[in-house]
Amino acid sequence: MKKSIFLLAALLLSTQATAADLLDTVKSRGSLKIALEGTYPPFNFKDKNQQLTGFEVEFGRALAQRLGVKPEFVTGEWSGLLAGLQAGKFDVVLNQVSITDKRKEVFDFSVPYTVSSAQLIVRKNETRSFKNLEDLKGKKLGVGQGSNYADMAKAVPGVEVKTYPGAPEYLQDLAAGRVDAALNDSLMIPFSIRESKLPVKAGAAVGGVTQMGVPFARGNPKFKAAVDKAIRAMQADGSFRKISVKWFGIDVSQAPGAK
Repeated sequence: MKKSIFLLAALLLSTQATAADLLDTVKSRGSLKIALEGTYPPFNFKDKNQQLTGFEVEFGRALAQRLGVKPEFVTGEWSGLLAGLQAGKFDVVLNQVSITDKRKEVFDFSVPYTVSSAQLIVRKNETRSFKNLEDLKGKKLGVGQGSNYADMAKAVPGVEVKTYPGAPEYLQDLAAGRVDAALNDSLMIPFSIRESKLPVKAGAAVGGVTQMGVPFARGNPKFKAAVDKAIRAMQADGSFRKISVKWFGIDVSQAPGAK
């Protein structure tokens, strides 16, 4: 009996010792599988030549380079990205993923790389005053399906929340009057309004400051250490700020009040 227990213990220790950290898997493969929407400007989207571009695409390329591998981008609707990550379809998600206690029960996160707040979007000719989510009780609010902003909106009783695959869809409905307002990341709103050429404008900031990080499967300490080191190095040598200023005109790693 004792012999069987010792053999079982030895087998468990051997399995733990040989279990590959995600960093080993990524380096062995030679690529970092990065999932993003591809429809979320200016973070990630396709240009007129249908090539992926944007802040997080450039950030992803730089991150992969720091890890010594090539970036391998996978696109999909936001509602399926975290489920795909949990299923092991890719290594990380770069899509402004908010670091929340609920998500930390499922994933590990890197150090934050952007900081922003939730903000309303309204029609350009809007005369009603929406200063917070409570002002939208009895009204229709457009949000991205499965997003942190959807959870925020649904927590306010009386707000009719309509979910969409992404920003382009709810901005179209907002401009057409099918929703009264929309809610998203304060960083993406100026770019999206400019690019969409729709008669919409930025509204009031709502809620507190949110930090976004890189999520990945739990239990990969070497990978976390390597990703954190890469992000901090980019911030220290100014390369992160260079990418950030290109797309936003500011350093998005700093809190809104410090920008």
